Amino acid sequence: MRLKFTIPHNLVIVFSIIIIAAILTWIIPGGKFDRKMVDVNGVERSVIVNGSFHYVESQPQTWQIFSAFYKGFINMSHIIVFILMIGGAFWIMNETKAIDVGIFSFLGFTRRMERFRMVKLLGVNNIIITLIMLLFSLFGAIFGMAEETIAFAVIFVPLAISMGYDSFVGIALCYFAAHIGFAGAILNPFTVGIAQGLASVPLFTGIEYRTLCWVLITSVGIIFVLWYAARIKKNPRKSIMFEADEYWRQKGNSHIESISFHTPVSAWIVALLTGIVLVIFAVKYPVTHLTIGLSQVSAPLLPVTAGLYFLLSYITLRKSIHFFVLNILAFTMIYLVIGVLGYGWYIMEIAALFLAMGLVTGFAAGKKPGETTKLFVEGVKDIVSASLVVGFAGGIIAILTDGQIIDTVLNSLSGALKGSGQLSAISIMYAFQSVLNLVITSGSAKAALTIPIMAEFSDIVGLTRQATIMAFQFGAGFTDMIAPTSGVLIGVLGMARIPYVKWLKWVMPILLILIIIGFLLLIPTVTMKLNGF
Repeated sequence: MRLKFTIPHNLVIVFSIIIIAAILTWIIPGGKFDRKMVDVNGVERSVIVNGSFHYVESQPQTWQIFSAFYKGFINMSHIIVFILMIGGAFWIMNETKAIDVGIFSFLGFTRRMERFRMVKLLGVNNIIITLIMLLFSLFGAIFGMAEETIAFAVIFVPLAISMGYDSFVGIALCYFAAHIGFAGAILNPFTVGIAQGLASVPLFTGIEYRTLCWVLITSVGIIFVLWYAARIKKNPRKSIMFEADEYWRQKGNSHIESISFHTPVSAWIVALLTGIVLVIFAVKYPVTHLTIGLSQVSAPLLPVTAGLYFLLSYITLRKSIHFFVLNILAFTMIYLVIGVLGYGWYIMEIAALFLAMGLVTGFAAGKKPGETTKLFVEGVKDIVSASLVVGFAGGIIAILTDGQIIDTVLNSLSGALKGSGQLSAISIMYAFQSVLNLVITSGSAKAALTIPIMAEFSDIVGLTRQATIMAFQFGAGFTDMIAPTSGVLIGVLGMARIPYVKWLKWVMPILLILIIIGFLLLIPTVTMKLNGF
């Protein structure tokens, strides 16, 4: 009798990794580096003191595999709350059927675009996929977009499936694209900015070669997604997510014909009140200073955005409540970008923004406070399993940290680098950063942990510090897409309802190609004289 393999639940996979991590704490001796606080681009960072490594008493983990879950939930609480708030907010919005109407209208628009010969030749869907991926790759390369992609997964997955693709394509449009941009890192302040500051390298120098790397990496990523999308479009059953995506297909079958297109009075009231709030903020912040790398652009963004909101709200309200809700969603995304680039927003502010979006949507649709609350709770229930996996994944980091083995691994690497040639040294650094990223997924935390040591060793073996930083940024970007400790990855997969094992099967071929390309792109940093290196 042939046994049928069943893909284990994501929680089972994470728990198994926690057990493996606990076993390693019995094998690898405990060790620690001394650390000190330094100023990096105006921010205090804890960095390693070179030559300070010393062994400490081992802390083998046993029953702590259970307490690790508690610590994991504490450490990942910001991501967990973010996911729950987004799940609740979008559930309210989904109740209005506005996203279904938007997707239906968008597909109608794409069909009309096929009248143009050039568009038909290139393929309107190919153009859409390319433009969206370019945008998100730029977001990842310029301001390090990561957590924000969790919210976009809820939008792009049903869109991709409505276009005849699968949930992998939906995730590729936002999460995958942002992470290949994150690896390219033209001006990413969380990787390149911090790493160059810690290595005492002029901030954002070497941008010419980094831009070239971003172009190559992004092009390869887009070509792969276009190839895969065409394959699935031709035969949807080739997707390993075909059966699982039935959830999204059924959710999208809202029968547009049966939807009543109307605009309740409550929507006009909400439009007026939210517009007034936006005007107040526009008066308080008449000029926004967008920080992009070393450049700063000042513009009256909030006043202009508030004016556009009034205009487009009037136009969409005259059509129906559904288009007004889509207008709210669009301006939520606009304010997200302005907030991140202009006012330093992070998880808390973005979560608050989406919560406000959900509540405003509910009131605009004429829902009573009790009804809106009930919908929010239903949305939270629907996404709670993804939040659990994020918290459990945080337990992996807790076990390795409490077991005090991370610094021991770092010290072992430093010993391996001694006496290495330049190409060997850069290869070892790249491999180590890629593997370490499976455990420590925060780019800024990994920079603070490794760059002080790596910069010193690059001097010893004759590497430029820029080359070391390039090895770090590639390592910090690629393997993040398979790291079970990544709250962002687990959150995105949870939103898209994609099992971790199936994601691995889909992403590994292109990930291996990108890792090889990353290595090839490191060779010129050793063999050629590049500007800024």
